[in-house]
Amino acid sequence: MKLSTDRIIDAGMAVFAEAGYHGLSMRQVAKRLDAHAGSMYYHVPNKSALLQLMADRLARQAYDAGTAALAALPGGAGWPERVEAQAVSLRQSLLRHPGGAVMFADSPKVLSTGALSLMERLLRTLKDAGIQDGHLGIAADTVLSHITGYVLQEQGEPPAIEVGAEDVAELHRRFPLTVAAASGQDQDEKFVRSVRLLCAGIGALDGAGDPAA
Repeated sequence: MKLSTDRIIDAGMAVFAEAGYHGLSMRQVAKRLDAHAGSMYYHVPNKSALLQLMADRLARQAYDAGTAALAALPGGAGWPERVEAQAVSLRQSLLRHPGGAVMFADSPKVLSTGALSLMERLLRTLKDAGIQDGHLGIAADTVLSHITGYVLQEQGEPPAIEVGAEDVAELHRRFPLTVAAASGQDQDEKFVRSVRLLCAGIGALDGAGDPAA
């Protein structure tokens, strides 16, 4: 098949998912495409440009998903519901791509316009809610950092350790609250509740009003 920017991005994301940032190289991407590395430079000049294109694609998919989620909200939805819709759609978008959270975390460094668009919309949502400028950037960054960290844990490989019945019993005895908090929780529900807690805290910062408003 003829080389194209989209095919190179596809291959780059596949290599990134398997090998991470340090394992990503133009040579490895070319190998996956069964092409010469030099032939890709017409479409993508270097690794930095490829990373920017990959991050931008991921972020723009998330932005479009957020647009659809916001459009599906009822007319009277308050700002916490609008933040929640953006957060849930972003998490789902990141989960669709192995390594997506790592790529998104690095997206500001490569100046992804898609990632900047996500931040701009979230800032606008919070500003329209009455969050003061002094808290605005921190609030938005906290929400996005929480989403990224949450998905990083979800996408992380479980540790290769064996835990016996005696070890489990000892953990229950020593850390009863921690074990109870981590047990039997649906990840989707847990995530939504965590975002709602963040919104409650943001709303209380400077009297942004009723979170449902």
